[in-house]
Amino acid sequence: MQDNGNKLTTMKNFNEFDKQGCYSLKKIIAVTLPILLSMLMEHIIGMTDTAFLGRVSEVALGASALGTVYFLAFFVLGSGFSFGAQILIARRNGEKNFKNIGEICYAGGFFLLIFSLLLVLAIRFFSPLLLPRLIQSPDVCQATIEYLNWRTFGLVFAFICAIFRAFYVGIAQTKIMTVSSVAMVLSNILLNAALIFGKFGMPQMGIAGAALASSLAEGVAMCFYIGYTFKCVNLKKYGLDSVSSMFNRGILKKVFSVSLWMMFQPFLSVGIWFFFFVAVERLGERPLAVINLIRSLSSLPFIIVHAFATAANSLVSNLIGENKSQHFWRLVNKINLCAAIVVVPLLIFFAIFPELSLKIYTDNPELAAASIDAIYVMCLASCIQIGAFILFNALSGTGAVKMTVFIEFFNLFLYVIFVWIVIIKMRPSPAVAWSSEILYQSTTALTCLAYLLSGKWKNKKL
Repeated sequence: MQDNGNKLTTMKNFNEFDKQGCYSLKKIIAVTLPILLSMLMEHIIGMTDTAFLGRVSEVALGASALGTVYFLAFFVLGSGFSFGAQILIARRNGEKNFKNIGEICYAGGFFLLIFSLLLVLAIRFFSPLLLPRLIQSPDVCQATIEYLNWRTFGLVFAFICAIFRAFYVGIAQTKIMTVSSVAMVLSNILLNAALIFGKFGMPQMGIAGAALASSLAEGVAMCFYIGYTFKCVNLKKYGLDSVSSMFNRGILKKVFSVSLWMMFQPFLSVGIWFFFFVAVERLGERPLAVINLIRSLSSLPFIIVHAFATAANSLVSNLIGENKSQHFWRLVNKINLCAAIVVVPLLIFFAIFPELSLKIYTDNPELAAASIDAIYVMCLASCIQIGAFILFNALSGTGAVKMTVFIEFFNLFLYVIFVWIVIIKMRPSPAVAWSSEILYQSTTALTCLAYLLSGKWKNKKL
């Protein structure tokens, strides 16, 4: 939607409610679909890396899993900060306090730029010292370090993209995310082919080429966001026409009051997930390769749930900003139903045709056969994840971010005990190892539900 000067305005139909005063299914889909398409495009990046490296070697496949999760542990620090900013942006959008949105974006963007540069330096210095102490296989360890040497540069681009996503999700203008992600995916596919296998006159870099391709693709997405925003968004309306708030400590402190917990929680989560992959690596290169295939396959239903959960976070925050918190459960139930309608048929397909589902990632029949039992476990865990993740994000949308950290800490404590006893001590099959996800998703759903039913989140001020 554009006004004079080809500027983007607030969506006309933002207040699309049903007869009871809750957001309609049309509104939920309108917000969720672009987020979903954007995340699907980003998933194709990971899928492309796995598909290419699955045809290089099992060592490269396993090392990319470790490197990706290790990288993700630091990436979620920036995305967690932007997620907290998104909650504030959505609340200000619901309150019609549009000017404050730009202040949040500039202060948050400046912080993320400096923070990403510091993280790049720290990771490149400390990783070669830390990883050999965690990874038993010398070949896997060396390949992981080689991957990270190029992948960490992508943090700068990824963090800047994160604050743009927070802005567009927060104001419920998510369509642009799809176009940006398409540009990123196309860039990644071409760069993967060129840099992994040495096509188009480029050097053959193997696993390092996959890392460099992903980083450069994120740079393409960042440039697209910057160009689109300054050309098409109504900068004055959202307070984006002045960068003075970039150094505003008061604004940054306000963002941190919400974001600090949103940074800590996913960092803790992914850090524990890295511990899970380190534990699986001790089972051997084949089990690690199997778990990476399952991780890649499970990411598709996960990002669908994640898209609905992200929409739940934004819509809940907007709903509370409009003083309509009495419709919280009606909104959450609608979103859960929509997510289940999309995800459950996909999981049924995975369970009925496991070999066909794995062909996109590997042409090794033995590796595929070893992964089938784990697929069945993954499908069950993903079913539970629908309710768990949407409830968790709806809870964070209320502003009760400290409680989400407490819930996450409790659930991860149980998860670590399971990994230590079952995986490290008992050395089970990959299928049993992945059942840790069933435990984690179940406890997340139950603890979030218990707190939300208590009603203590109501009237939370941000």
